[in-house]
Amino acid sequence: MTQLTGQAAIDDDVVHLTVPADGGYLGVLRTATAGLAARLQFALDEIEDLRIAVDEACAMLLAIATRDAELECRFAVTEDALTVEVTVPTVRGATLPGESSFAWKVLTALTTSASATAADGRATIALLTRRSGSY
Repeated sequence: MTQLTGQAAIDDDVVHLTVPADGGYLGVLRTATAGLAARLQFALDEIEDLRIAVDEACAMLLAIATRDAELECRFAVTEDALTVEVTVPTVRGATLPGESSFAWKVLTALTTSASATAADGRATIALLTRRSGSY
């Protein structure tokens, strides 16, 4: 079951999207990412970079997700930036790739910033992308 809800926050919009932690649903997240980035008037290449980054972050999380988990994605839209936080429950002892890994190099090359946290059986990857000229 796919759930899409939007709620306003102070001075920005927040969209929550929850899908099964299965690669077959990543297209939904990529499409949502592209739509929200287009709303911010990102350039086409920036939109594609962000779609690739979200896909890569999700792939990293799917590799350590528990069976039958749900992938929770939070999009925060501000005047000049889009923040995407993807969270999944993880199997015991799971670790994310290190910051020197190829996957992290991809994330940091395609976004303004990328970070990860893992605690209490959940892992989150956060991506921030600012529109060109907004750095």
